[in-house]
Amino acid sequence: MTSSYPLSRVRQQFPALRTGSALFDAPGGTQTPTRVADAIRDAMVSPVSQRGRNNYSEQNADRIVRGARAAIGDLLNVDPRAVFFGRSATQITFDMARAVARSLGPDDEIVASRLDHDANVRPWVLAAELSGATLRWIDFDRETGDLTVDDVRRVLSDRTRFVAVTAASNLYGTAPDIAAIAAAVHAVGAEIYVDAVAYTAHELVDATALGADYIVCSPYKFCGPHIGVLGSNVEKLEALVPDKLRPSTMQVPERFELGTLPYEFLAGVTETVEFLADIIPGDGTRRERLERSYAAVAQHEHALFKRLVDGLAEIDGVERVGAPRTHVPTVLFRIDGRTTAEACAALGRADVAVMGGSFYAIEAEDWADLRDGAVRAGIAPYTSVEDVDRLLHAVRALTL
Repeated sequence: MTSSYPLSRVRQQFPALRTGSALFDAPGGTQTPTRVADAIRDAMVSPVSQRGRNNYSEQNADRIVRGARAAIGDLLNVDPRAVFFGRSATQITFDMARAVARSLGPDDEIVASRLDHDANVRPWVLAAELSGATLRWIDFDRETGDLTVDDVRRVLSDRTRFVAVTAASNLYGTAPDIAAIAAAVHAVGAEIYVDAVAYTAHELVDATALGADYIVCSPYKFCGPHIGVLGSNVEKLEALVPDKLRPSTMQVPERFELGTLPYEFLAGVTETVEFLADIIPGDGTRRERLERSYAAVAQHEHALFKRLVDGLAEIDGVERVGAPRTHVPTVLFRIDGRTTAEACAALGRADVAVMGGSFYAIEAEDWADLRDGAVRAGIAPYTSVEDVDRLLHAVRALTL
């Protein structure tokens, strides 16, 4: 959308775009660049075994793991020694919640958010049940989808020990002020667990600046493989004891990783971070390159998002669901006379990919009475003006 953004070069790296479909399903998972797939393949066909130092295959496995930790360390601005991987963000959060529950009791409180994906809700509900702690809820504005620091402060107390909240809603796109929320949480002596799955796709995370004690994300939401990752700091991870096998190491971060890691996916994670850093070519550290590229992606995505939202507002019979003040480029809407399922199917027949429902944000669905869900469309680094116009044309056709 902006003259300086290398959209053509970005799009050429995604074989999936050759189908000609207009893809707005990025909030559910992005497409994968060739270079990431190549890195995964190369790792799978190279000598690799259990990590160690005795031979090349052991050394290669160790190199892949260390490389992935370093890449995520740069992406999230965390110590690579406090980065660990799991099957998904959901699995990691369940594991973390069980570990946290061991230190809690009936005099403590856990705080969860109604805005969040259930992956950052249900684990904490079960942790409260397991520990006997009281569970308290952060509400959000049903009309706009906003969640503010005042909403959080209302449920904090000197009994609060742990707060789980999203950095970006996978439903509305709401991006709460995590830095302010974290400051409020820390002021009562509690810790904050941040779900950045929908955030990292659009904004460069600085876990230190955000004040996140623990931050989790999923590379497949930002052009990488299907895996989950958490970043924290060594001291905090050393204070937690997760479920693990008896002979497995107690070393951090390895104590949080169950079984042998998927080395091929970790190689893909490293290449994903390199891809993001290379969107705008230039010199500097990887973190500096990421800052430059993310700034360009944000400008590109925000311009397209404005075109999309303004275009939807001009179509009679289309209702936007929620309008958060701060957000990532995700929009939720309904079309008069069409169920969510009907609208998504019709758009699919027009070769426009969107998603419909409430996307596992079940507490938000109940709180805001979104029983039929809504249509969700999101912008990605590879989205074009032509894609946006095709979506608007297809939506308009459904209202005639």
